[in-house]
Amino acid sequence: MRTLVVLAHPDLAASRVNAALAEAARPVDGVAVHDLYAAYPDLTLDVEREQRLLLEHDRIVLQFPFYWYSVPPLLKKWMDEVFLHGWAYGTGGTALHGKSLLVATSLGGGEEHYGPEGVNRYTVAELLRPLEATARMTGLRYEEPYLLHGVPELDDAGLAGHQERYRALLASGAVREPEFAAV
Repeated sequence: MRTLVVLAHPDLAASRVNAALAEAARPVDGVAVHDLYAAYPDLTLDVEREQRLLLEHDRIVLQFPFYWYSVPPLLKKWMDEVFLHGWAYGTGGTALHGKSLLVATSLGGGEEHYGPEGVNRYTVAELLRPLEATARMTGLRYEEPYLLHGVPELDDAGLAGHQERYRALLASGAVREPEFAAV
């Protein structure tokens, strides 16, 4: 399985966690790390190039820090401009069908902050619903997200553990279906 990690961090040089995860992903066979902010410092996307990259890979990983309950601005722009009607969805839009989408995101708050009793009031799964809906609309299989909670409190040993788990997840190529609670 060929995997494209679409890395979206506006200041990767200042990032401890996303930089470490990208470092862990780079040597994995079959994995390409594509840093959007490095590729497009002027924020002008080459849509045809991005679509070619997606076509060349079986699994797309969106790796980013969770920004105000969403994705960083360039990643949102990337989705808006690359996932075009007639290419990614709608009539004739089957380019992504059969591929999988994995969201890998870092969060400042601990797990206890996400849920009905937490400060954020919603689970991370609920907050990621727009990405899940995007996957469904574009024919991507949505995988169980890789979540790295409590980034400010994460020590070096904890970060090294996450690097190893992320590397193993990418190397396995196994699609992990999300588990949904009964409604």
